[in-house]
Amino acid sequence: MASARDLRRLTLLALYQIDARGGADRDQVRRSLDGCASLAEEGPVFVGPRTAFTDRELDAAFAAACAAYEGRGEADAAVADLAPDWPTHRQPAIDRAILRLAYHEMEAGVPPKVAVNEAVELAKAFSTDRSPSFVNGVLDKLMKKREGGREKAEEGTGR
Repeated sequence: MASARDLRRLTLLALYQIDARGGADRDQVRRSLDGCASLAEEGPVFVGPRTAFTDRELDAAFAAACAAYEGRGEADAAVADLAPDWPTHRQPAIDRAILRLAYHEMEAGVPPKVAVNEAVELAKAFSTDRSPSFVNGVLDKLMKKREGGREKAEEGTGR
């Protein structure tokens, strides 16, 4: 059974491929996941050497990648609002995928601190030396903005 971190990395792989194809050829992206019993062949730090994925895990990772891609408009708008000097088209493709995945995870109920920490770890593993601080800064602002909005909503209901 794969760990949550391994599944997240698989999801990132699928999301990156979907984005690179402009959302097209999703069946081919899904089939590409079938070709890897593990992600050891994808790079030395992608997963542990004995991690293997079940069909159910492959399906779940692919579904999460598709959902993150579908929510890219909202995610990209949130990032553009918080980092106006780094709009989506200026971001490295892997950073863009990491930010979209983290945003999707927060929307799906993953605790924001977990989503931010995991996104930073993905940036450390797969992007530039500057990417972890960029990803952390943007997602930290997003997390604080979301928490501020939640506090205001609770004040409005008398909680």
